[in-house]
Amino acid sequence: MKAFVYREYGTPDVLKLEEVQKPSPKDDEILVKVRAVSLNKADAYFLKGEPFMLRFEAGLKRPQRTILGADTSGIVEAVGKDVKQFKVGDDVFADLSVSGWGGLAEYASAKENAAVLKPANVSFEEAAAVPMAAVTALQGLRDNGKIQSGQKVLINGASGGVGTFAVQIAKSFGAEVTAVCSTKNVELVRALGADHVIDYTKENFTKNNKQYDLILGTNGYHPLTDYKGALTSKGVYVCTGGTMKQIFESMLLGMVVTLGTEKKMGNLLAKPSQDDLMLVKKLIEDGKIKSVIEKSYPFEKTPDAFRQLEKGHASGKIVVSF
Repeated sequence: MKAFVYREYGTPDVLKLEEVQKPSPKDDEILVKVRAVSLNKADAYFLKGEPFMLRFEAGLKRPQRTILGADTSGIVEAVGKDVKQFKVGDDVFADLSVSGWGGLAEYASAKENAAVLKPANVSFEEAAAVPMAAVTALQGLRDNGKIQSGQKVLINGASGGVGTFAVQIAKSFGAEVTAVCSTKNVELVRALGADHVIDYTKENFTKNNKQYDLILGTNGYHPLTDYKGALTSKGVYVCTGGTMKQIFESMLLGMVVTLGTEKKMGNLLAKPSQDDLMLVKKLIEDGKIKSVIEKSYPFEKTPDAFRQLEKGHASGKIVVSF
């Protein structure tokens, strides 16, 4: 089968289209004929091998896993002998980060508990855009943020992969949602259901004297002290992404900044979850959330898709289709 392989860390130029052996599913796995893959920041981090500490998992000098791509959709080609949930011919979508990655290939193996039947009302490209971003948004809002109906929730970085899902998921919980994005994406996030939209090129939400019960930071840097000032007395700030500086600040200093208050600040380390992916699937089937795709690239143009990812500021997800 054909796959995009990288055998050294670097730029998208190190991705090479090669003929490799087709995987065989283990007893608890399914083999998927891949139809689409969406890219995440994690793919870019693994491609570069940065930050360096990532290499303790991925390989110190060179990558141990040579095929990237976690968010995948496709058709079940074969099933392991212990698989009960799927059969050959099923349309599925999955997060392969628990299965060794490998989505940027004609075929990929997925653990049974990493996949879910694809909603019938979306395309393979739309389904591939969902797993990692939507589950991250869900866990950040529900698990870390303890979102409640009627709360005032702000999504910083509302037009990105996680942000577009976060706006919609927060609305599904009954929150009053304020979305922060750039000028070009104001109408996009408003169409996703945001009650209020702040164009960060014109207004700094941390300086307008408004406060929120929950702030989800998916992108866009502000000092933790500024986020603290934008929270209500028992408000929660959850960092789900952005730069490494943002992530480590929230992880290491969140508790320090909020000492002596009832406010909470921290970061989310999202975990793949079949149950959460099932919940997201139901929201899609009910028409409560949908994927936003900035651009879809043909499989042969995968390096170009990575170049677009590296530019940042994507409106939604970048997808590779087969």
